[in-house]
Formats: sequence, structure tokens, C-alpha cells
Amino acid sequence: MSSNSAVVVGGGIGGLAAAIGLRLAGWDVTVVERATELDDAGAGISLAANGLRALTTLGVGEAVEAASRRQYTGGTRTPSGRRLARMDGTALERELGAPIIGIPRAALHRILREALPAESLVIGAEVTAVEAAKPAIGATRPPRIRVEYGGTALDADLVVAADGIGSRLRRRLFPDHPGPVYSGSTVLRAITERPVEGTTGDSIADFELTWGHGAEFGHIAFPDGRAEWHAVLTAPAGVRYPDPLAEVRRRFAGWHEPIPALLAATRPEAVLHHDVNELVTPLPSFTAGRVALLGDAAHAMTPHLGQGACQALEDAVTLAAAIGSEPGVESALARYDAERRTRSQAVARDARRAGRMGQQLAYPLAVAARNAAIRLTPPGAMVRTALRHADWTPPQITAATTRA
Repeated sequence: MSSNSAVVVGGGIGGLAAAIGLRLAGWDVTVVERATELDDAGAGISLAANGLRALTTLGVGEAVEAASRRQYTGGTRTPSGRRLARMDGTALERELGAPIIGIPRAALHRILREALPAESLVIGAEVTAVEAAKPAIGATRPPRIRVEYGGTALDADLVVAADGIGSRLRRRLFPDHPGPVYSGSTVLRAITERPVEGTTGDSIADFELTWGHGAEFGHIAFPDGRAEWHAVLTAPAGVRYPDPLAEVRRRFAGWHEPIPALLAATRPEAVLHHDVNELVTPLPSFTAGRVALLGDAAHAMTPHLGQGACQALEDAVTLAAAIGSEPGVESALARYDAERRTRSQAVARDARRAGRMGQQLAYPLAVAARNAAIRLTPPGAMVRTALRHADWTPPQITAATTRA
């Protein structure tokens, strides 16, 4: 490897984005992913302006927009179909200068992978050791980190822990941290097998959420007319159903269109089911030595603001920009921690609050009061709320002057 090298542990959205950013900063990068595939084919993702701006900074924004559908129509409704709030994607794009988009995760993964040399991706290998490397006799450079995986050992100047909510590196670096906890919500989701139309034969809304009592149903439409839907339920941890699609149909029977149409267009084997866990206890730092934590490994949050991937993308750009402009790895990581920890942990707290006021709210009187408050909120206030976390300007990534 060259004089400046990094190993990214984890090949998800945040890890791949970090690898692209570090390469733009002039570093050699190896991504190590223990899964045998980097796709999440059963899900879609909605990206706000901050996520799209991060992708544009990484040089893949145009490709992502070409594979996505802009989210202009939709909003929030009750199970009967009554409109609580209308989405004004045009106003948001006008305010932010960037749209909200919906894209299959598999497409986003593919675009990120294709921005990296194939030889930099190591798939199906698990990192077994991350420890200080023994300095060579007479070495003048700072100590490096030895990363071992699949019978291979690399010495790197930086390790990026992007290994998800169950991060093994986080547990190793912060053994006293309690780790992720169950949020109280479980989610079932799938991508429809075929395009779905609305009740009038037109295409369905670009993005929509429906809040019931202790349940939420939402969808994201894609350019080809298919859609990703998700059903979030308040339930005990570990609950599983013999036939997940049948359970969703039972649980959301009688809810408004296009919910029945979305479920009718879904194959039973396409449904994914997982519990929603989060890092309720904030980490004291996003760095430890020459290791930087990123994405869910650093600040796993509930999906109720749609900011999880966006925050991981912000992490990736901020880390690469710091590496490219700071005089040393230590100062770059200190800057990364200072710029990312407060913001991302605040977004995680707000996502938790949003879940409690939205999907997790179950008492009828409380639900009625929430719905009335939403209907009475002026559209301008709704736009300002949406702008709160999406209004982010990415730092520029420059060729590295960082000395390893």
C-alpha cells in the first residue's frame, strides 16, 4: 500500500461512501465486508437533500439521481385516508436546492461499488484483529494499525469502523458502553414485484406515511412504478410471524389505498422482518486512537426521520474532508469527532421523539390530539421542520496533505 492507507470495515452505504471519499483525498483504501453480497435488495431508501449533497460531493450524485425518483407528492394520512399533512417536495427543493429522492438500496449500493476499483473490495471476509502494528526497526513514521481478515494482514494508517449497529469494533473500543437496545418497534418491508397504480389508474404518490394506533405504514415509489413499503409495529422484541405478508395484510386490513394494492403486488418471500434497535446511550467519542466510527456503528437511530443513511453519508464526507486538509491523522480525527458527534446524536434523539409522537403513539385520545395538531400546523412550519436536519452544507474534499 502507499504511504497513506486506510481499511474500512463494513461495506454498507457509509463504508462504501467513506472509501470513495478517502480515495478522493488521495489515500489507498481497502473495504472489508464479511457478507458475501453488498446489496440490500429487499428495501428502498429515501434520501433528503443532505444525503444527496454528500453523494454529489463524492462524485456519484448524478448517477444516484438518474436511478431514483424525486419525491414531490404524498404526505401523512390516517388509516381512513384522511389527509393530515401534504408533502410539498417542490417547496423543499426550492429551499434546499436539492430534491428528496427515493431509490432501491440495491441500486445505491451498485453505484457506490462502481465508484471504487474492484480490487479494493474484499467480500466475504471477517476482520478478526485490529491492533497496533509493530513498528519496523528504525521507523520514523507513527505507529500503524494491523488489520487481520481471512488469513490476510494489512498495516494501515487509519481504520474506519463502518460495521453497523452490532459493530464488533465499537464493542472492542468501548467495552463499557451498553450498546444498542430495542426501540420498541419492529418493521416488515418489501419491494413490490410489479408497478402499483392509485385508485384512478395514475401512479401512486411519491412518498407517503400513514399513522394508526401503534402502527405506521409507508411507501417510497421508484422510477419504474414499483415501490418499497414498510410496516412498523409496536411489539415485543423478537416477535416473528409464520407468514409475514399475511400478518401485514391482517394488521392493516381496512386501511386506505394504495396499501392493499401494495401488499397485493408483493411476493410473500420478498418480505423482510427485523427489529429496530438504536444507540440510546451516546458514545463519548467517535474515534479511538486511529480508528473512526461511522454510520450505525457510531449513532444508530430509529428510521422515523429518514436520516440514518443521510447521517452516515455526512460522516463519510466529513471524515474524508478532514483527512484531506488536516496536517495529521490525529488532528483529522479530532476534527471529525467535533463536527459529527453533536449533530448526529441530536438527529438520533429527534428521530426517537418522532417515533414516540408518530408510529408508537397508541392511546386514542393522544392519537386524536396529535392528528389535530398536525392538521392545524401551517404549511410553512412543516417545511421548516423538514429543513431542520436536511439543511447541511458538505465540506469539500481536497487531495490529502495529511501526514500519516
